[in-house]
Amino acid sequence: VFLNEGGWGGPSLAMALDEPKDSDEVYEIEGFKYIVDKDFMEKAKPVKIDFTSYGFKLSSSIQFDSSCSGCATNGSCG
Repeated sequence: VFLNEGGWGGPSLAMALDEPKDSDEVYEIEGFKYIVDKDFMEKAKPVKIDFTSYGFKLSSSIQFDSSCSGCATNGSCG
């Protein structure tokens, strides 16, 4: 689980396959292992992962800056 900081929609939570590093915390829930950077987890906890008919839904307490959607005509915020 990580913070995806780019793209047209702005920052969002995302998941990817990875190997744990020393800076990660590993959680095993119902047979699945989740790897989260320890520093990011402190900012985002609690992180909730649900599986819906559309796929995985990730949510957390982290607040994203909604003043910039990443979709300005010149490709910048301001």
